[in-house]
Amino acid sequence: MKLPANKLIIVTGLLFLTACQTKEQPVSTSMNTKQKPESAIAKIAQKCWFQSGDKTFKACRMANEVSSFAGQPRFLLVPRKNPGGLPLLVVQAEQKGTATSGKFTNINAFGPLLQTADGKRILGDVNRWSRGETTCS
Repeated sequence: MKLPANKLIIVTGLLFLTACQTKEQPVSTSMNTKQKPESAIAKIAQKCWFQSGDKTFKACRMANEVSSFAGQPRFLLVPRKNPGGLPLLVVQAEQKGTATSGKFTNINAFGPLLQTADGKRILGDVNRWSRGETTCS
């Protein structure tokens, strides 16, 4: 069966669109806060996620990079058995704005851990902590 040229173009286009789609979309968050970039978010995460014995994070290790010379302090959650491996979660902060417009901190969280069943809770924790709250979920 031979398709007319216009239908062939449509069918080819649909095939390309289907091939480009993935089942899971990347999950991340970006929020602004008045906290300083070197805020206590990493300390709260350490307390709530690791010192509490939370099962979600047993296979992870926290790597703090809060003294960033690039002005983007962050912490990473990496595989416990492979601390040099790719991060499972990155939470980083960057100061933005000016003295005139008003300074604020932009906090970004991203990584494959957010695509797990606990991703929504993790994002909720980071959002809550970026607002200055210190409670664990």
